[in-house]
Amino acid sequence: MKGQLVALSAALACMLAAPALAQTDDRPVPIIQASFHLPVFTNDYVTLLRVYLPPGQNTGYHIHTGESVSVNIEDADMANQPFGQAEPSPPRRGKPGNVSFADYRKEPMTHRAMNSGTTPFHNIVFIFRNPQPGGLMPSTRADVADYVQVMDNERVRGWRLALAPGQTAGSISQTAPGLRIVVKGGEIVESVPGRPDRRMFLRAGDFFWQDPGVTRVIRNDGQGRVELVEFELK
Repeated sequence: MKGQLVALSAALACMLAAPALAQTDDRPVPIIQASFHLPVFTNDYVTLLRVYLPPGQNTGYHIHTGESVSVNIEDADMANQPFGQAEPSPPRRGKPGNVSFADYRKEPMTHRAMNSGTTPFHNIVFIFRNPQPGGLMPSTRADVADYVQVMDNERVRGWRLALAPGQTAGSISQTAPGLRIVVKGGEIVESVPGRPDRRMFLRAGDFFWQDPGVTRVIRNDGQGRVELVEFELK
Protein backbone atom coordinates (compact mmCIF):
# COMPACT_ATOMS: atom_id res chain seq x y z
CA MET A 1 0.00 0.00 0.00
CA LYS A 2 2.84 2.34 0.88
CA GLY A 3 4.42 1.73 -2.54
CA GLN A 4 1.14 2.55 -4.26
CA LEU A 5 0.89 5.84 -2.35
CA VAL A 6 4.43 6.80 -3.34
CA ALA A 7 3.68 6.03 -6.99
CA LEU A 8 0.42 8.00 -6.83
CA SER A 9 2.20 11.00 -5.28
CA ALA A 10 4.87 10.90 -7.99
CA ALA A 11 2.26 10.76 -10.74
CA LEU A 12 0.36 13.67 -9.18
CA ALA A 13 3.57 15.72 -8.97
CA CYS A 14 4.24 15.08 -12.66
CA MET A 15 0.70 16.16 -13.56
CA LEU A 16 1.07 19.38 -11.60
CA ALA A 17 4.46 20.08 -13.10
CA ALA A 18 3.33 19.57 -16.71
CA PRO A 19 1.47 22.92 -17.09
CA ALA A 20 4.43 24.77 -15.59
CA LEU A 21 6.78 23.05 -18.02
CA ALA A 22 4.51 23.95 -20.96
CA GLN A 23 4.51 27.58 -19.82
CA THR A 24 8.29 27.56 -19.60
CA ASP A 25 8.53 26.15 -23.13
CA ASP A 26 6.33 29.00 -24.40
CA ARG A 27 8.38 31.75 -22.74
CA PRO A 28 9.83 34.02 -25.46
CA VAL A 29 13.60 34.18 -25.83
CA PRO A 30 15.87 36.57 -27.78
CA ILE A 31 16.16 35.63 -31.44
CA ILE A 32 19.77 34.48 -31.09
CA GLN A 33 18.56 31.87 -28.57
CA ALA A 34 15.58 30.66 -30.63
CA SER A 35 15.28 27.07 -31.74
CA PHE A 36 16.71 26.34 -35.19
CA HIS A 37 18.42 29.77 -35.24
CA LEU A 38 22.16 29.06 -35.22
CA PRO A 39 24.47 32.03 -34.53
CA VAL A 40 27.38 31.42 -36.90
CA PHE A 41 29.58 34.44 -36.38
CA THR A 42 29.61 37.93 -34.96
CA ASN A 43 31.89 40.92 -35.48
CA ASP A 44 31.82 44.66 -34.81
CA TYR A 45 29.00 45.15 -37.31
CA VAL A 46 26.63 42.17 -37.41
CA THR A 47 25.61 38.85 -35.92
CA LEU A 48 24.82 36.26 -38.57
CA LEU A 49 22.29 33.44 -38.06
CA ARG A 50 21.68 30.36 -40.15
CA VAL A 51 17.98 29.49 -39.80
CA TYR A 52 17.13 25.93 -40.83
CA LEU A 53 13.68 24.67 -39.85
CA PRO A 54 12.69 21.12 -40.91
CA PRO A 55 9.11 20.36 -42.02
CA GLY A 56 6.67 20.09 -39.13
CA GLN A 57 8.87 22.02 -36.69
CA ASN A 58 8.47 25.46 -35.15
CA THR A 59 10.95 28.02 -33.83
CA GLY A 60 9.32 28.59 -30.45
CA TYR A 61 8.43 32.11 -29.40
CA HIS A 62 11.28 34.55 -29.85
CA ILE A 63 11.79 38.31 -29.80
CA HIS A 64 13.01 40.58 -32.62
CA THR A 65 14.37 43.89 -31.29
CA GLY A 66 16.78 45.38 -33.84
CA GLU A 67 17.36 45.73 -37.56
CA SER A 68 18.06 42.74 -39.74
CA VAL A 69 18.35 41.50 -43.31
CA SER A 70 17.27 38.03 -44.40
CA VAL A 71 17.79 36.06 -47.60
CA ASN A 72 15.66 33.00 -48.40
CA ILE A 73 17.59 30.01 -49.68
CA GLU A 74 14.86 27.37 -50.26
CA ASP A 75 11.13 27.18 -51.04
CA ALA A 76 9.08 26.63 -47.88
CA ASP A 77 5.51 27.04 -46.59
CA MET A 78 5.63 29.02 -43.36
CA ALA A 79 2.92 30.11 -40.90
CA ASN A 80 3.42 32.90 -38.37
CA GLN A 81 1.89 33.18 -34.89
CA PRO A 82 2.33 36.41 -32.89
CA PHE A 83 2.68 35.88 -29.15
CA GLY A 84 -0.77 35.92 -27.53
CA GLN A 85 -2.61 35.18 -30.76
CA ALA A 86 -4.73 32.02 -30.57
CA GLU A 87 -4.12 30.76 -34.10
CA PRO A 88 -1.29 31.10 -36.61
CA SER A 89 -1.69 32.92 -39.90
CA PRO A 90 -2.29 30.93 -43.10
CA PRO A 91 0.97 29.58 -44.52
CA ARG A 92 2.84 31.66 -47.07
CA ARG A 93 5.33 30.27 -49.53
CA GLY A 94 8.78 31.80 -49.53
CA LYS A 95 10.90 31.77 -52.66
CA PRO A 96 14.66 31.33 -52.99
CA GLY A 97 16.45 34.64 -53.35
CA ASN A 98 13.81 36.75 -51.59
CA VAL A 99 15.55 39.58 -49.73
CA SER A 100 13.93 41.52 -46.89
CA PHE A 101 14.81 44.16 -44.31
CA ALA A 102 13.13 44.53 -40.90
CA ASP A 103 13.38 47.25 -38.26
CA TYR A 104 12.06 46.39 -34.78
CA ARG A 105 13.93 49.08 -32.82
CA LYS A 106 10.79 51.03 -31.92
CA GLU A 107 8.35 48.13 -31.72
CA PRO A 108 9.81 44.69 -30.94
CA MET A 109 8.01 41.66 -32.37
CA THR A 110 7.45 38.39 -30.51
CA HIS A 111 6.26 35.43 -32.53
CA ARG A 112 6.96 31.88 -33.57
CA ALA A 113 7.21 30.49 -37.09
CA MET A 114 5.96 27.06 -38.16
CA ASN A 115 7.02 25.04 -41.19
CA SER A 116 3.75 23.58 -42.45
CA GLY A 117 5.14 22.32 -45.78
CA THR A 118 7.24 19.41 -46.96
CA THR A 119 10.52 21.24 -47.59
CA PRO A 120 12.93 22.80 -45.06
CA PHE A 121 12.78 26.51 -44.36
CA HIS A 122 16.29 27.83 -44.86
CA ASN A 123 17.42 31.42 -44.71
CA ILE A 124 20.43 33.47 -43.74
CA VAL A 125 19.88 36.45 -41.42
CA PHE A 126 22.27 39.13 -40.29
CA ILE A 127 21.38 41.43 -37.41
CA PHE A 128 22.97 44.85 -37.00
CA ARG A 129 24.79 45.16 -33.70
CA ASN A 130 24.79 48.97 -33.59
CA PRO A 131 21.49 50.86 -33.39
CA GLN A 132 22.66 53.58 -35.80
CA PRO A 133 24.49 53.60 -39.16
CA GLY A 134 28.26 53.59 -38.96
CA GLY A 135 28.94 56.28 -41.56
CA LEU A 136 30.29 53.77 -44.12
CA MET A 137 30.16 54.56 -47.83
CA PRO A 138 29.13 51.58 -50.00
CA SER A 139 29.76 51.43 -53.72
CA THR A 140 26.93 51.97 -56.20
CA ARG A 141 27.80 49.34 -58.88
CA ALA A 142 25.40 51.35 -61.06
CA ASP A 143 27.68 51.07 -64.08
CA VAL A 144 27.84 47.24 -63.90
CA ALA A 145 24.62 45.82 -65.34
CA ASP A 146 25.24 42.33 -63.97
CA TYR A 147 24.68 43.57 -60.41
CA VAL A 148 20.97 44.34 -59.90
CA GLN A 149 20.24 46.44 -56.84
CA VAL A 150 17.73 44.75 -54.51
CA MET A 151 18.02 46.91 -51.38
CA ASP A 152 19.08 50.43 -50.44
CA ASN A 153 18.21 52.07 -47.11
CA GLU A 154 19.98 53.92 -44.31
CA ARG A 155 21.76 50.76 -43.11
CA VAL A 156 22.68 48.68 -46.14
CA ARG A 157 22.84 48.45 -49.93
CA GLY A 158 22.47 45.10 -51.68
CA TRP A 159 22.69 43.58 -55.17
CA ARG A 160 21.77 40.32 -56.84
CA LEU A 161 24.29 38.73 -59.21
CA ALA A 162 23.03 35.88 -61.43
CA LEU A 163 25.49 34.35 -63.88
CA ALA A 164 24.85 31.77 -66.58
CA PRO A 165 27.55 29.14 -67.27
CA GLY A 166 30.59 30.85 -68.79
CA GLN A 167 29.31 34.36 -68.01
CA THR A 168 31.66 36.94 -66.47
CA ALA A 169 30.42 39.85 -64.37
CA GLY A 170 31.86 43.31 -64.83
CA SER A 171 34.53 44.54 -62.45
CA ILE A 172 33.40 46.16 -59.19
CA SER A 173 35.30 47.84 -56.34
CA GLN A 174 33.87 47.27 -52.87
CA THR A 175 34.12 50.37 -50.69
CA ALA A 176 32.37 49.27 -47.46
CA PRO A 177 32.43 46.02 -45.45
CA GLY A 178 29.67 43.53 -46.11
CA LEU A 179 28.52 40.03 -46.92
CA ARG A 180 28.07 37.64 -49.82
CA ILE A 181 25.25 35.10 -49.50
CA VAL A 182 24.90 32.22 -51.96
CA VAL A 183 21.36 31.49 -53.18
CA LYS A 184 22.27 29.06 -55.95
CA GLY A 185 25.72 27.53 -55.85
CA GLY A 186 28.23 26.31 -58.39
CA GLU A 187 31.83 26.78 -59.46
CA ILE A 188 33.16 30.31 -59.88
CA VAL A 189 36.50 31.98 -60.45
CA GLU A 190 37.23 35.25 -58.66
CA SER A 191 39.91 37.53 -60.11
CA VAL A 192 41.51 40.29 -58.02
CA PRO A 193 44.28 42.45 -59.52
CA GLY A 194 47.71 41.44 -58.25
CA ARG A 195 46.58 38.01 -57.02
CA PRO A 196 46.30 34.58 -58.66
CA ASP A 197 42.78 33.66 -59.75
CA ARG A 198 40.85 31.96 -56.97
CA ARG A 199 38.49 29.10 -57.79
CA MET A 200 35.57 28.39 -55.47
CA PHE A 201 32.82 25.80 -55.29
CA LEU A 202 29.83 27.43 -53.62
CA ARG A 203 26.82 25.77 -52.02
CA ALA A 204 23.38 27.26 -51.48
CA GLY A 205 23.36 28.91 -48.07
CA ASP A 206 27.09 29.63 -47.97
CA PHE A 207 28.11 33.12 -46.82
CA PHE A 208 31.28 35.18 -46.67
CA TRP A 209 32.34 38.34 -44.88
CA GLN A 210 33.94 40.73 -47.37
CA ASP A 211 36.27 43.57 -46.41
CA PRO A 212 36.36 46.86 -48.33
CA GLY A 213 39.09 47.98 -50.68
CA VAL A 214 38.88 45.01 -53.06
CA THR A 215 38.33 45.18 -56.82
CA ARG A 216 37.12 41.90 -58.30
CA VAL A 217 35.68 40.12 -61.30
CA ILE A 218 33.61 36.93 -61.01
CA ARG A 219 33.20 34.27 -63.70
CA ASN A 220 30.80 31.32 -63.61
CA ASP A 221 33.05 28.42 -64.49
CA GLY A 222 30.49 25.68 -63.84
CA GLN A 223 27.65 23.98 -65.67
CA GLY A 224 24.68 25.67 -64.01
CA ARG A 225 23.36 29.10 -63.09
CA VAL A 226 24.95 30.78 -60.06
CA GLU A 227 23.07 33.33 -57.94
CA LEU A 228 24.62 35.49 -55.24
CA VAL A 229 23.37 38.39 -53.12
CA GLU A 230 26.01 40.86 -51.93
CA PHE A 231 25.63 43.62 -49.33
CA GLU A 232 27.70 46.60 -48.27
CA LEU A 233 26.95 48.27 -44.96
CA LYS A 234 26.41 51.95 -44.23
